[in-house]
Amino acid sequence: MYQLFSFPLSQHSRRVISLLEEVGIPYENHNINLMANEHMSESYLKINPNHKVPTFIDGDVKIHESNAILRYLCIKHQLFDWYPNNTKTVANVEQWLDWNQCQLSPLVVDIVLNRMILGAKGDQNVAIQAEKNIQLLFTIMEEHLEGRKVFAGEHPTIADLSLASNIFQLAFVNAMPTTANISRWYKQIAALKGFKKSLPQD
Repeated sequence: MYQLFSFPLSQHSRRVISLLEEVGIPYENHNINLMANEHMSESYLKINPNHKVPTFIDGDVKIHESNAILRYLCIKHQLFDWYPNNTKTVANVEQWLDWNQCQLSPLVVDIVLNRMILGAKGDQNVAIQAEKNIQLLFTIMEEHLEGRKVFAGEHPTIADLSLASNIFQLAFVNAMPTTANISRWYKQIAALKGFKKSLPQD
């Protein structure tokens, strides 16, 4: 059985769980409590020397990057709805996966880390600047979704799961975008059973 090492407050963990749960792939989940520094333990560093989550293990295959895990699962299980084998569509999926990691994710981290996770030790100037910079990215998302249901193709893909995991992260600090197209898209992805099961439980 697949082994997943994750933490529910990690958007990178949740996007993997969203796919696993949505398509019904069995896996064993190991909670690595980042707040208790379990990701820095000697035992976990042997699993992931980057001291981050998630880590995904399939026999002798070990993957640390969340979007790479999504791709691996889709290819192995031929999940063409989630990772299309149409060249044009998959190119768009890849573009949005990379855009999410390179453009959106750093700003989300700056906001949530400094507004919530670090508490009084957070750098509010960094958070304020990130909140300003992220508005342009919201505009890019909003304009792209005009006349589209999802970010690539006609049905949700792993690009949507990846992006939605970051948007949900902003809910921790009441910084989610509220424009019409993003809100409509997010509501659609958030209604997926896999996405729901990935969320932190009270």
